[in-house]
Amino acid sequence: LISQAISEHSVTFATSEDQAELAKSVIEEEFRRELKLGHVSSVDIRAPVSIIAAVGDGMVDTTGVAGRFFSSLGGAEINVLAIAQGSSERNISTVVWSSDSTRALRAVHAAFNLSNMTARVGIIGMSEVGISLLRLLEAERDALKANFDLDIQVCMVCPERGSEEIFSLNNDTESGTQSLTIGAITRVAEDLDETTKTTFADEERVAVVSKGGLGLCFDTLFRKECTFHAIFDCTNDEASGRYHAGWLRAGIDVITANNRGLSGPKHQREDIKEAEKSNGKHSGVYLRETVVAGGLPIISTLRSLLHSGDKIRRIDGIFTVVKSYVMFRISPPPNVAACSQFDVTSSNGVFEGDMKTSSTAFVGEACSFSQAVREAVHLGLTEDNPALDLNNEYAARVLMALARELGMDEDNETEQIKMSSDVLVDIDDNLDFLNLPPHIDEQVQKRVDAANAKGCVLRSIASIDVKSKSVQIRISEVPNHHAFAVSPPGCSCVRFFTRRHERYPLIIQGPSAGADSTASALLAELLQRTRGISTPRSLALIRRGSSGAFLHNKHSNSMNGNGVCN
Repeated sequence: LISQAISEHSVTFATSEDQAELAKSVIEEEFRRELKLGHVSSVDIRAPVSIIAAVGDGMVDTTGVAGRFFSSLGGAEINVLAIAQGSSERNISTVVWSSDSTRALRAVHAAFNLSNMTARVGIIGMSEVGISLLRLLEAERDALKANFDLDIQVCMVCPERGSEEIFSLNNDTESGTQSLTIGAITRVAEDLDETTKTTFADEERVAVVSKGGLGLCFDTLFRKECTFHAIFDCTNDEASGRYHAGWLRAGIDVITANNRGLSGPKHQREDIKEAEKSNGKHSGVYLRETVVAGGLPIISTLRSLLHSGDKIRRIDGIFTVVKSYVMFRISPPPNVAACSQFDVTSSNGVFEGDMKTSSTAFVGEACSFSQAVREAVHLGLTEDNPALDLNNEYAARVLMALARELGMDEDNETEQIKMSSDVLVDIDDNLDFLNLPPHIDEQVQKRVDAANAKGCVLRSIASIDVKSKSVQIRISEVPNHHAFAVSPPGCSCVRFFTRRHERYPLIIQGPSAGADSTASALLAELLQRTRGISTPRSLALIRRGSSGAFLHNKHSNSMNGNGVCN
């Protein structure tokens, strides 16, 4: 490889590393007089380096090859030392440090769809969402390779809140293709603390266990030769939220269902904002669609409206699955059974009926508050502590995430929103939520009866009003046929009042409960992100001519056997 600058101020060429010193001495001897007179400043060696080349007969007729080639290297943070292209336009070569060669080759291969792009991912939290996500990644791995040229390798799992154990790959090498799975074997780990009940391994013992907890996540996950890293936060844990900014600064994307990062203390929220742009395009990306309403596209819709020039005036809705379920059960609208029967008959068997309660009661039949809470707990809809849902803490955190998108989080705090909001009844954190005292049912029933007398139902409505800058949660008496009244139990219903949607609001409604739907939304965020890094198959380079463009790594005996003389 020979490269000369247009200014003719330098000449660069590559040779095998074992001949570099000889080449330097020969050149210095030949240009001894010029060096002495200062006409040639110096002869320098840079080593060890490697040559990465794109070669193909079709390159001469195909635009964008050089752009894609060097964009992929730049996206992978590869420093290019020298560039050369033959006059036939059948070859583009570049020199990179040998320590970057594997990373460079993988990036360029992925850009031209000659091999799968490898994504190293970790999962924080083996809750229902975390387990569902791990199963989904295992089940879809081959399909993602075939359809997206994307190989997702689960390389790290931090199983439990507060756990000091991290599960990682036993054979985590540069050429390794293994991925952590729940696997065929779930066993009690004899060498771990008694609180750790399971490990994730298959028959070949894919997984090993290390101590270190969240602080070890980066070191376990990050590999310099890999161009993409991401961490899925499937917890609802403040501790993991405090690590988000650090992971972003390290270039790791954070795909989170945990809203505590965006609803935590102001200094933490500001730290995340700063981390997103601290290293420019090399910073990690903070992907947070699922923090508001699970799998529903609330944040992406909000951004689409704003980016297309619309003006948001107000957002309100039923955001939390527990409030949705409990309020519907204690105060259902009339004729729910008729609506369900219509869906059963008109959907040709697709609709299987309403959410099944833990009792034999139909969800359209009103029940007591205590029964509704028990059903929500048995259905797995609540947090570990149901008081977080019933006392508006979770809803307040969701509003903080939305306020951040609207630039209204500076003057708001989660606790402030929570304390200024309505609650149906005061709930003590120490109550037994499976056996609530009778006086609570009596208080709630009085409010339900008062609403019924007006032809209304009770609903917990969270809202953000941009003009008045108010962020609040209110218990409202909603007319029986309003969208909030008929929104099914366990579903979110969110309205956008905008300049363009002035007469009628834009409404997004659907089930926000369910580990599977949330896991699917997390994976969808990852796929959307990787499309911006590695072109998907549908946009692959069109190959023309007698041979397709292909990439290879030039070696002189070995990948690390090259030197460069200037």
